[in-house]
Amino acid sequence: MSTFFFAVSDLRRAHPVLTRATLTVLFTSIALVITYFLDSVTNFNLATGAAYAVVILGLSFLTGASGQVSLGNGAFMGIGAYAVAIWSVHHATTPIVATLALATAVGAGVGLLIGLPATRLRGPYLAGMTIAFALAFEPLVSVFGTWTNGDAPIQTPLLSPPGWLASLVGQPTSSLTTTNMWLADISIVVTGIAFFFMANLFRSRTGRAMRLVRENEVAAELAGVSLPRARVVAFMVSAAYAGLGGGLFTLVQGSAQSSTFNLALSITLLSLLVIGGIGTLSGALIGGLVIAYSQNWINWLEAQTGVSSTSGLGGNLKGIIFGLALILVMLLAPLGIAGTIRFVILQQFKKHPISRPSQTADPQ
Repeated sequence: MSTFFFAVSDLRRAHPVLTRATLTVLFTSIALVITYFLDSVTNFNLATGAAYAVVILGLSFLTGASGQVSLGNGAFMGIGAYAVAIWSVHHATTPIVATLALATAVGAGVGLLIGLPATRLRGPYLAGMTIAFALAFEPLVSVFGTWTNGDAPIQTPLLSPPGWLASLVGQPTSSLTTTNMWLADISIVVTGIAFFFMANLFRSRTGRAMRLVRENEVAAELAGVSLPRARVVAFMVSAAYAGLGGGLFTLVQGSAQSSTFNLALSITLLSLLVIGGIGTLSGALIGGLVIAYSQNWINWLEAQTGVSSTSGLGGNLKGIIFGLALILVMLLAPLGIAGTIRFVILQQFKKHPISRPSQTADPQ
């Protein structure tokens, strides 16, 4: 076992990108196989959680790597959602890859516009500017009602699974649609690709520059890092991922509505980032799954306690649970779920280190 552990460790140091690509393909393939055995509700929640995980991952880069706080990623998510919805209505035959690429590009462009003035702001002033953007999103959607359909939702065409996928899994296309396996598979593949690129970005020269800016701005400038450029790039990457997640969310839900992407969503995304673990890949995945399956847990809790969903307590139960979870995590596990698990594992390795097997010379 120790030989295998050190072999993987050596391979990771020698070929880091190849190792990440291999792990991405492995975990993505496992997730795709699992969707074959899940029911329609579970697959739908899994697809929704994957979309949220992409958004939280972008926010994790902005906050965890560059140290900036944004309460407007719900609006960035809405930008991508409406870009996909509007484009899909008028160009239904566009490939999914191109549609999601459009959402990513539009999100990055808006992130650039918001990031430029953000280079001069810090702390609460930066948070205030992003809050203003989140609050302005719904009125802006209403203003451009000719394109956005105003406050009413935009219905997108139903995604039809390709014939080759139906042949591969041995099921008719109607079955893939009914079980939502098709939506889950799309979301898993897109999320896997997004996580792969972010894993490389975190460990790239740009990622290291971001972390240096977060830790010590003076040292970053002395090292030749442009602070304004680093902050703008962080905003663009975060907004691009939010746009991608919003576009994927629209494809899964089949519609886009402005009331979904409000300030409460932005606050929820930031809370889930803290709960999962700031600056971690697995933390973003945990946060996405938590929000996707939260309604199921709330329904179970209401059934066990007898609380009506139409009552004042039932209507605010989700916010109450998230608030309590955030407080408990900050008190008991300030590194988040993923960060705490990683810390515990590292502590165990320090207490019980694995010795590298001795390599004896072959007899001559």
